[in-house]
Amino acid sequence: MPESLAGRGPGWLRGLPVLQGVLPVQRSRVPADALAGLTLAAIGVPEVLGYAKIAGMPLVTGLYTMLLPMAAFAVLGSSRHLVVAADSATAAILAAALTGLAAAGSERYVRLAGLAALLTAGLLLVVRLARLAFLANFLSRTVLVGFLTGVGIQVAAGQLPGMLGVTVAGQSTLPKLLNTLRALPHARWADAAISVGVIVIVVAARMITRRIPGQLIAVIIAIIVSWAADLARHGVAVVGPVPRGLPRLGLPALGRHDVAALLGAAVSMFVVILAQSAATSRAYAGKYEEEEFSEATDLVGLGAANAAAAFSGTFVVNGSPTKAQIVDSAGGRSQLSMLSASAVVLLVLVLLTGPLAYLPDAALAAVVFLIAVELIDLAGMRRILATRRHEFAVALLTAIAVVVLGVEDGIVLAIIASIVDHLRHSYSPLNSVLVKSPEGHWRTTPVAAGARSEEGLVVYRFGTSLYYANAAKLADDVAALVGHGGPLRWMVLDCVAIEDVDYTASTVLARVVEHLHQRQVHLVLSYVLGPVRKQLDRYGISTALGPGAYYETPTEALEAFHAAR
Repeated sequence: MPESLAGRGPGWLRGLPVLQGVLPVQRSRVPADALAGLTLAAIGVPEVLGYAKIAGMPLVTGLYTMLLPMAAFAVLGSSRHLVVAADSATAAILAAALTGLAAAGSERYVRLAGLAALLTAGLLLVVRLARLAFLANFLSRTVLVGFLTGVGIQVAAGQLPGMLGVTVAGQSTLPKLLNTLRALPHARWADAAISVGVIVIVVAARMITRRIPGQLIAVIIAIIVSWAADLARHGVAVVGPVPRGLPRLGLPALGRHDVAALLGAAVSMFVVILAQSAATSRAYAGKYEEEEFSEATDLVGLGAANAAAAFSGTFVVNGSPTKAQIVDSAGGRSQLSMLSASAVVLLVLVLLTGPLAYLPDAALAAVVFLIAVELIDLAGMRRILATRRHEFAVALLTAIAVVVLGVEDGIVLAIIASIVDHLRHSYSPLNSVLVKSPEGHWRTTPVAAGARSEEGLVVYRFGTSLYYANAAKLADDVAALVGHGGPLRWMVLDCVAIEDVDYTASTVLARVVEHLHQRQVHLVLSYVLGPVRKQLDRYGISTALGPGAYYETPTEALEAFHAAR
C-alpha cells in the first residue's frame, strides 16, 4: 500500500462530502500531481485568456476561472480527474446571450455574465436535489459532436478579422466570413505575420509532444517581440493593461428582467455542462476503475464552481475533457493537480499580469483560432458517417444550425434533435418473432404477416417500452400476425424489453386483448418485470387476460402451450 499523507483525511473531514477528489493524498504522488498542475497552468493560462475573448469578457476574468471556481470543484467534486475552468462552448453561448444587453467587457456585461453563472449554478444544484442527473444523457454524443463542430467553425471564423488586423461588420458567422474575404486586400501584414508565427510555433510544439506548452511559448515570444519592437507604436493592436491582483468579490446583476433575459442561455449552458462534464468524469472513472465517482457529488462541485465564478467577477465554467487529458498525460491523478494550477494562477495574477499588456491582439486571436479548430471534430463526424448515416445527418444538421442560426439556437436544436432521435428509435422499435433453432435456442426473425413460431403458436417480442407514440405499432403487428397464415391458438407477448406501459398504451393493449379473445386466441405474457406487472394490474389488463397468463420465460409458455393441446 502506498504511504498516504492523510488516509481518508483528517478526522473532522471524514464522512463529509469534501476533498473526495484529493484524498487520500499519497506522498509518493505529490511531486507528480504538482508538476501536472504546473503543466495545466502553462497550457491553460493562454487558453483561458482566449476563452475570455470568446465570451467578450475582460481577459483577466479568464484567469479568474482557474482560481476560485477551479478550487471549488477540487474541494467539493468527486472526480479526481475532471478539470473545471473556462470552456469554449459555454463561452460562445454566453457571448451570444449577452450581445445587445451590454457592451462587451463593460462593468454591466461582467455583472450579467456573473448572473448567467449564478443561474447555471442554481440549475445544477436543483438537478442534484431533484436527483435528475440522468438529464445528462439527453444530449447524445452524436449531437454533442455536431454542436461542438459548429461552435468551432463559428469561433474560428470570428477570429479571422483579428488575425488579419481588419475590422468587419456582421454578427452572424456567414456574413462575417464573407466580409472578411472582402477585406483581405486591406489586411495588415504585421498582424498576419504574428498570427502565422503563433500558429507555426503551436503546431510545431504539438508535433513533438502535447506536453510542450506551445501556446504559452508562442504568447511569451509574441509579448517579447511586441515589447522590443514597440509594435503598438507601429499600429499593431495590443491587449493593453491587465489588472493585477485578486478578483474583487461582489454580487452579479440580480434584476428580474436580467434573469428573464438570461434564463434561456443558462439552460443551454447547463445542458452542455451536464453532458460534457458527466461524460468526461465517467470516462476517467472507467479508466481508473478503483476510484470512486459520484455524478451527484460532481453536480454539487460544478454548481459551487459556477457560484464562485458568479461572485468573483468571472463567467461560467465547465468540465474540460482536453484539460483533463493534459493533466492525465502529465501524470496527475487527483484534484491536487488542479489546486496546484490554481496556486500558479494566483502567482500570475499577483506578479505577472504586467507583460500581458504587450500581447498583440492578433496573437490572442490566433490562439483562440487554434482552440476553435480543435473543436471541429472531423474524425468524429467521419466515424458517425461510416457507422450511422442517419445520426450523421443529425450531427451535421446541428453543426449547420450553430453556424447559421447561432450558438444559443443551435443548442436548443441540438436538444430537440437528441430527443427526436431517441423518439425515432422508440417509435419504430425492433420487434421480432421468436423461433426455436434446431439446437433448441430462441432466435429472432422479422415480424411478417402470418409468421409463426410453430404451428398454432407465435412468440412476439416488442422491442421497447410501450407508450402513446408506438402503441399503434403493437396493434398493427398483432393484426398482421393474427389475420394471416395458419390457425393461431396461442400468442405469447414477450416483454423482456418493456420497462414501462403508459396509459395510452394500456388502452391499446386492452383492445388487443379483446381482439384476440374474439378470435379465440389465448394471449399470455413472458418476462414481465415486477413494476410492469403492477402497472398491468392497475390498468385491469391482468384481469382481462385471466388466470395463468404470466410466464417467467417464453420456454415456459411454450411448454404450457404443448401441455394444453
